Amino acid sequence: MIHSLFDSAVAYRPTAAEQSEPVPPIEAVLFDFSNTIFKLIDAGTWLRRVAAATGRVLDDDLLEKTVAQLGEAYRIPEVAALQIGRDESAEQHRTALLGWFEHVDFLQGIEAEAYDAIAAPDAWVPYPDTEPLLRELRRRGIKTGIVSDFPWDVGVHMEHFGLVDLIDVRVISYQYGTEKPDPVLFRAACERLGVDPRRTLMVGDNPAKDGGAAASGLRAYILPGEVRMGERGLAHVLGFLD
Repeated sequence: MIHSLFDSAVAYRPTAAEQSEPVPPIEAVLFDFSNTIFKLIDAGTWLRRVAAATGRVLDDDLLEKTVAQLGEAYRIPEVAALQIGRDESAEQHRTALLGWFEHVDFLQGIEAEAYDAIAAPDAWVPYPDTEPLLRELRRRGIKTGIVSDFPWDVGVHMEHFGLVDLIDVRVISYQYGTEKPDPVLFRAACERLGVDPRRTLMVGDNPAKDGGAAASGLRAYILPGEVRMGERGLAHVLGFLD
Protein backbone atom coordinates (compact mmCIF):
# COMPACT_ATOMS: atom_id res chain seq x y z
CA MET A 1 0.00 0.00 0.00
CA ILE A 2 2.79 2.42 0.93
CA HIS A 3 4.69 1.58 -2.26
CA SER A 4 1.70 2.28 -4.48
CA LEU A 5 0.92 5.48 -2.58
CA PHE A 6 4.32 7.03 -3.22
CA ASP A 7 5.24 5.36 -6.51
CA SER A 8 5.60 7.74 -9.45
CA ALA A 9 3.60 7.04 -12.59
CA VAL A 10 6.03 6.06 -15.32
CA ALA A 11 5.79 5.08 -18.97
CA TYR A 12 8.90 2.89 -18.86
CA ARG A 13 10.21 0.06 -16.72
CA PRO A 14 14.00 -0.11 -16.25
CA THR A 15 15.47 -3.53 -15.58
CA ALA A 16 16.89 -4.46 -12.20
CA ALA A 17 20.39 -4.17 -13.70
CA GLU A 18 19.68 -0.70 -15.06
CA GLN A 19 18.36 0.40 -11.69
CA SER A 20 21.56 -0.65 -9.93
CA GLU A 21 24.02 0.69 -12.52
CA PRO A 22 25.30 4.29 -12.66
CA VAL A 23 23.15 6.73 -14.61
CA PRO A 24 24.20 6.38 -18.26
CA PRO A 25 25.85 9.30 -20.08
CA ILE A 26 23.79 11.68 -22.20
CA GLU A 27 23.86 10.86 -25.92
CA ALA A 28 21.01 13.08 -27.12
CA VAL A 29 19.40 16.38 -26.15
CA LEU A 30 15.79 17.28 -26.95
CA PHE A 31 14.52 20.86 -26.83
CA ASP A 32 11.19 22.53 -26.45
CA PHE A 33 10.88 25.28 -29.09
CA SER A 34 8.82 28.20 -27.79
CA ASN A 35 10.46 30.16 -24.95
CA THR A 36 13.32 27.67 -24.82
CA ILE A 37 15.39 28.04 -27.97
CA PHE A 38 13.16 30.47 -29.93
CA LYS A 39 10.80 33.26 -28.89
CA LEU A 40 7.93 35.06 -30.58
CA ILE A 41 8.56 38.67 -31.59
CA ASP A 42 7.21 41.14 -29.04
CA ALA A 43 3.58 42.25 -29.21
CA GLY A 44 4.46 45.73 -30.43
CA THR A 45 6.47 44.45 -33.37
CA TRP A 46 3.73 41.97 -34.26
CA LEU A 47 0.95 44.55 -34.15
CA ARG A 48 2.95 47.04 -36.22
CA ARG A 49 3.48 44.34 -38.85
CA VAL A 50 -0.24 43.63 -38.87
CA ALA A 51 -0.97 47.34 -39.26
CA ALA A 52 1.48 47.63 -42.16
CA ALA A 53 0.01 44.58 -43.89
CA THR A 54 -3.58 45.80 -43.58
CA GLY A 55 -3.16 49.56 -43.92
CA ARG A 56 -4.63 50.24 -40.50
CA VAL A 57 -3.35 53.17 -38.45
CA LEU A 58 -1.70 52.18 -35.18
CA ASP A 59 -0.33 54.98 -33.02
CA ASP A 60 1.36 54.50 -29.66
CA ASP A 61 -1.82 54.99 -27.65
CA LEU A 62 -3.77 52.45 -29.69
CA LEU A 63 -0.85 50.03 -29.50
CA GLU A 64 -0.84 50.23 -25.71
CA LYS A 65 -4.61 49.84 -25.57
CA THR A 66 -4.51 46.83 -27.92
CA VAL A 67 -1.81 45.04 -25.93
CA ALA A 68 -3.87 45.51 -22.77
CA GLN A 69 -7.03 44.30 -24.52
CA LEU A 70 -5.26 41.18 -25.74
CA GLY A 71 -4.52 40.26 -22.15
CA GLU A 72 -8.08 40.96 -21.07
CA ALA A 73 -9.59 39.01 -23.95
CA TYR A 74 -7.44 35.97 -23.24
CA ARG A 75 -9.10 35.68 -19.82
CA ILE A 76 -12.63 35.57 -21.22
CA PRO A 77 -13.91 32.07 -20.31
CA GLU A 78 -14.93 31.13 -23.84
CA VAL A 79 -11.57 32.31 -25.21
CA ALA A 80 -9.63 30.47 -22.50
CA ALA A 81 -11.60 27.31 -23.27
CA LEU A 82 -10.56 27.49 -26.92
CA GLN A 83 -6.89 27.36 -25.93
CA ILE A 84 -7.15 23.93 -24.34
CA GLY A 85 -5.51 21.41 -26.64
CA ARG A 86 -5.03 24.02 -29.35
CA ASP A 87 -1.67 22.57 -30.45
CA GLU A 88 -3.14 19.16 -31.21
CA SER A 89 -3.87 20.28 -34.76
CA ALA A 90 -3.32 23.22 -37.08
CA GLU A 91 -7.08 23.71 -37.31
CA GLN A 92 -7.57 23.83 -33.54
CA HIS A 93 -4.78 26.35 -33.16
CA ARG A 94 -6.15 28.63 -35.84
CA THR A 95 -9.65 28.46 -34.36
CA ALA A 96 -8.29 29.21 -30.89
CA LEU A 97 -6.34 32.29 -31.96
CA LEU A 98 -8.96 33.70 -34.29
CA GLY A 99 -11.50 33.25 -31.51
CA TRP A 100 -9.20 35.29 -29.28
CA PHE A 101 -8.43 38.04 -31.79
CA GLU A 102 -12.09 38.69 -32.58
CA HIS A 103 -12.50 40.11 -29.08
CA VAL A 104 -9.78 42.72 -29.69
CA ASP A 105 -11.05 45.93 -31.32
CA PHE A 106 -7.99 46.63 -33.48
CA LEU A 107 -7.90 43.07 -34.84
CA GLN A 108 -11.57 42.70 -35.67
CA GLY A 109 -11.96 42.00 -39.37
CA ILE A 110 -8.26 41.28 -39.85
CA GLU A 111 -7.93 38.23 -37.61
CA ALA A 112 -6.53 36.11 -40.46
CA GLU A 113 -3.84 38.66 -41.26
CA ALA A 114 -2.90 38.82 -37.57
CA TYR A 115 -2.56 35.04 -37.53
CA ASP A 116 -0.42 35.04 -40.67
CA ALA A 117 1.94 37.54 -39.03
CA ILE A 118 2.51 35.12 -36.15
CA ALA A 119 3.23 32.26 -38.55
CA ALA A 120 5.73 34.21 -40.69
CA PRO A 121 9.21 32.65 -40.89
CA ASP A 122 10.80 35.60 -39.07
CA ALA A 123 8.08 35.91 -36.41
CA TRP A 124 10.00 33.49 -34.19
CA VAL A 125 13.63 34.32 -33.44
CA PRO A 126 16.39 32.37 -31.65
CA TYR A 127 17.75 33.38 -28.28
CA PRO A 128 21.39 34.56 -28.28
CA ASP A 129 22.62 31.33 -26.68
CA THR A 130 20.69 28.96 -28.98
CA GLU A 131 23.08 28.75 -31.91
CA PRO A 132 26.29 28.49 -29.84
CA LEU A 133 24.87 25.57 -27.85
CA LEU A 134 23.52 23.73 -30.89
CA ARG A 135 26.84 24.08 -32.68
CA GLU A 136 28.74 22.82 -29.65
CA LEU A 137 26.46 19.80 -29.34
CA ARG A 138 27.02 19.08 -33.02
CA ARG A 139 30.80 19.38 -32.52
CA ARG A 140 30.64 16.87 -29.67
CA GLY A 141 28.59 14.41 -31.69
CA ILE A 142 25.51 14.71 -29.48
CA LYS A 143 22.23 13.95 -31.25
CA THR A 144 19.58 16.67 -31.08
CA GLY A 145 15.85 16.96 -31.49
CA ILE A 146 12.86 19.20 -30.85
CA VAL A 147 9.76 18.05 -28.99
CA SER A 148 7.30 20.91 -29.00
CA ASP A 149 3.62 21.76 -28.73
CA PHE A 150 3.17 23.72 -31.94
CA PRO A 151 0.64 23.89 -34.80
CA TRP A 152 3.11 23.77 -37.69
CA ASP A 153 6.63 22.60 -38.45
CA VAL A 154 9.04 24.89 -36.60
CA GLY A 155 11.66 24.06 -39.22
CA VAL A 156 10.41 27.05 -41.22
CA HIS A 157 11.69 29.38 -38.51
CA MET A 158 14.94 27.51 -37.96
CA GLU A 159 15.66 27.50 -41.68
CA HIS A 160 15.10 31.27 -41.85
CA PHE A 161 17.90 31.75 -39.33
CA GLY A 162 20.20 29.08 -40.77
CA LEU A 163 19.80 26.65 -37.86
CA VAL A 164 17.69 23.87 -39.34
CA ASP A 165 20.69 21.61 -40.00
CA LEU A 166 21.67 21.69 -36.32
CA ILE A 167 18.62 19.66 -35.26
CA ASP A 168 18.35 15.98 -36.25
CA VAL A 169 14.61 15.39 -35.69
CA ARG A 170 11.52 17.47 -35.05
CA VAL A 171 8.57 15.92 -33.21
CA ILE A 172 5.72 18.43 -33.17
CA SER A 173 2.41 17.97 -31.37
CA TYR A 174 0.15 18.66 -34.37
CA GLN A 175 1.77 15.75 -36.21
CA TYR A 176 0.64 13.32 -33.51
CA GLY A 177 -2.66 14.85 -32.41
CA THR A 178 -1.50 15.16 -28.80
CA GLU A 179 0.46 17.49 -26.55
CA LYS A 180 3.20 17.10 -23.98
CA PRO A 181 3.56 15.45 -21.51
CA ASP A 182 2.14 12.56 -23.56
CA PRO A 183 4.94 9.93 -23.62
CA VAL A 184 4.16 9.32 -27.30
CA LEU A 185 6.05 12.50 -28.24
CA PHE A 186 9.18 11.82 -26.18
CA ARG A 187 9.29 8.19 -27.26
CA ALA A 188 8.91 9.15 -30.92
CA ALA A 189 11.87 11.53 -30.72
CA CYS A 190 14.08 8.92 -29.04
CA GLU A 191 13.08 6.24 -31.50
CA ARG A 192 13.77 8.46 -34.50
CA LEU A 193 17.17 9.38 -33.05
CA GLY A 194 17.90 5.74 -32.26
CA VAL A 195 18.79 6.55 -28.66
CA ASP A 196 17.79 5.10 -25.29
CA PRO A 197 15.47 7.50 -23.40
CA ARG A 198 17.65 7.00 -20.32
CA ARG A 199 20.53 8.50 -22.30
CA THR A 200 18.47 11.53 -23.36
CA LEU A 201 18.01 14.98 -21.83
CA MET A 202 14.86 17.07 -22.34
CA VAL A 203 15.27 20.85 -22.08
CA GLY A 204 12.26 23.12 -21.67
CA ASP A 205 10.58 25.83 -19.62
CA ASN A 206 7.41 24.08 -18.45
CA PRO A 207 7.77 21.65 -15.52
CA ALA A 208 4.41 20.00 -16.19
CA LYS A 209 4.88 19.51 -19.92
CA ASP A 210 8.65 19.27 -20.44
CA GLY A 211 9.33 17.77 -17.03
CA GLY A 212 6.89 15.03 -18.01
CA ALA A 213 9.71 13.53 -20.06
CA ALA A 214 10.96 11.99 -16.82
CA ALA A 215 8.03 9.58 -16.89
CA SER A 216 9.48 8.16 -20.09
CA GLY A 217 12.93 7.68 -18.59
CA LEU A 218 14.55 10.89 -19.82
CA ARG A 219 16.25 13.43 -17.63
CA ALA A 220 14.87 16.96 -17.69
CA TYR A 221 16.41 20.41 -17.36
CA ILE A 222 13.76 23.08 -16.73
CA LEU A 223 14.63 26.71 -17.41
CA PRO A 224 13.11 29.54 -15.34
CA GLY A 225 9.60 30.41 -16.48
CA GLU A 226 10.35 34.13 -16.55
CA VAL A 227 10.06 36.03 -19.81
CA ARG A 228 13.59 36.45 -21.14
CA MET A 229 14.78 38.57 -24.05
CA GLY A 230 18.43 37.59 -23.70
CA GLU A 231 20.14 34.28 -22.99
CA ARG A 232 18.08 31.45 -21.49
CA GLY A 233 20.85 29.65 -19.59
CA LEU A 234 21.17 26.99 -22.27
CA ALA A 235 24.94 26.69 -21.81
CA HIS A 236 24.27 24.78 -18.57
CA VAL A 237 23.16 21.87 -20.74
CA LEU A 238 26.83 21.12 -21.37
CA GLY A 239 27.26 20.36 -17.68
CA PHE A 240 25.00 17.32 -18.08
CA LEU A 241 27.43 15.87 -20.62
CA ASP A 242 30.52 15.82 -18.41
